[in-house]
Amino acid sequence: MTATHSTRMLILGSGPAGLSAAIYAARAGMAPIVLQGIQPGGQLTITTDVENYPGFADVIQGPWLMEQMQRQAEHVGARMMWDTIVEVDFSKRPFRLIGDSGTVYEGDTVVIATGAQARWLGLPSELKLQGKGVSACATCDGFFYRGKKVAVIGGGNTAVEEAIYMTNHSPDVTLIHRRDSLRAEKILQDRLFAHPRIKVLWNKEVAEFVGGGDPEGLVALSLRDTVTGEVSSLDVDGGFVAIGHSPATDLFRGHIALDSDGYIAVEPGSTRTSVAGVFACGDVMDKVYRQAVTAAGTGCMAALDAERFLAHADFEAKATAAA
Repeated sequence: MTATHSTRMLILGSGPAGLSAAIYAARAGMAPIVLQGIQPGGQLTITTDVENYPGFADVIQGPWLMEQMQRQAEHVGARMMWDTIVEVDFSKRPFRLIGDSGTVYEGDTVVIATGAQARWLGLPSELKLQGKGVSACATCDGFFYRGKKVAVIGGGNTAVEEAIYMTNHSPDVTLIHRRDSLRAEKILQDRLFAHPRIKVLWNKEVAEFVGGGDPEGLVALSLRDTVTGEVSSLDVDGGFVAIGHSPATDLFRGHIALDSDGYIAVEPGSTRTSVAGVFACGDVMDKVYRQAVTAAGTGCMAALDAERFLAHADFEAKATAAA
């Protein structure tokens, strides 16, 4: 027989957003179920040093932080389910979701916290050196490269913004772009070209991230000219891949409104989506900040929005029954 689990709140995703929503929902008596998905703990589980999450004077480890969040959520009453949702039905309440195990989940409300993944170049050397000089978040990791030479790879708004941001820490920033012009907004390009600490290498792509030292870390980039094919080398201590993010929203297409970039659209100042009773939080709806602390904040918002929705729905139901 197919198992069915019912709850006042279903939470899809177990990163900082999903677990924060779970903590607030559990404390409000909603007995939430958290569906962990294919990457329990979210992106912080593949992040080593975390130095910018409030409340910790010393550097902490991403996996440890997520373990603590999960334990806290479970302690106050959230239930963790190890399943991946493959089908959703938001046409009526309770909402109905089906896992790849065949298990059915029903929720009076749903909180979507499935996150977004940074796009990578797909090089074996990139994977090998992630967290060892190769990063996809200058805001997260730039502090570790104070006074060092760094490169940012990309040509859109994200890449230009990260190159400008890195000048707060590095005296030598190189932007590497595979074309001869940038896609970024003109005002950002003007700021980039005017900055004395930034130089741009045009028509170059990264062929390899070169490691060295003991312990091994990034020491150089092997670059290939996209016009001539010529190979050159650039000595760097840090390389930031800034070619965009992909929100995990494929499952929801046709069921809920998405914006032009594929992120879940929410009402300004809230986590409410186009479907009453469905809420979105974290990187799946935030393409601007993408930080653990902002994800946790919107997770709190989603739980509070859902609690208010249920209170109103319950009141309306009782009023209708009494009429």
